[in-house]
Amino acid sequence: MKLNCDLGESFGSWKMGLDEQVMPHIDMANIACGFHAGDPSTMMKTLMLAKQHGLAVGAHPSYPDLVGFGRRSMQCSEQEIEDFVLYQIAAIDGMAQSIELSIDYVKPHGALYNDMMRQESTRKAIYKALAKYHRPLKLMVLATADSEYLTNEASSYGISLLFEAFADRRYTDEGLLTPRSQSGAVLDKVAMLAQVEQLVKDGSVTSDSGKTIHIQADTVCVHGDNEQAIAIVKEIKALCG
Repeated sequence: MKLNCDLGESFGSWKMGLDEQVMPHIDMANIACGFHAGDPSTMMKTLMLAKQHGLAVGAHPSYPDLVGFGRRSMQCSEQEIEDFVLYQIAAIDGMAQSIELSIDYVKPHGALYNDMMRQESTRKAIYKALAKYHRPLKLMVLATADSEYLTNEASSYGISLLFEAFADRRYTDEGLLTPRSQSGAVLDKVAMLAQVEQLVKDGSVTSDSGKTIHIQADTVCVHGDNEQAIAIVKEIKALCG
């Protein structure tokens, strides 16, 4: 499985993540588009680094929530979601094309991602945004036991999906991500590596209540926020082959 990572999440003088250090160990770069993090200079710098390392590049759009880092749900209409997702895709892809690079996929960020997985109306708005774009783009979604349903749903809009699993997040019995507000939602190193190994060997994860959930994932999400995280990404890379 390929490794993907959320990148380009600095903003102005505020720095987030060790992008340069994690890029040699991943396959896919999800680049912030300015609504939860990222600014034009950060976006361009991150795109150039991704090109240098030969990574597949994805747009990482969010609710318009810089203060909350895109982790707060917002009461937006379907049309608003469709429009601001399309806007962010166009922005990052336009910058990418200026350096002869193209966006391959879209991975919503934070609360928008979680709402997409829980709410048909939010997914519908995102599908419409991608369908309206002038060329095909894949949508990255959470790998769950309902993957077949999501595949059929997306295909009705002409959208292909990429299914991802998370290395560092605990799952609920429904196969969704445990909210960060709950204890144990973010795994420590030992649990993280065990989850990736289980995913690679058995195609499953264990929920917060001990339930085994079988999923098929194309990619695993990792993070490069600090030196310890970089070391863990290297170990995950070795497990995924």
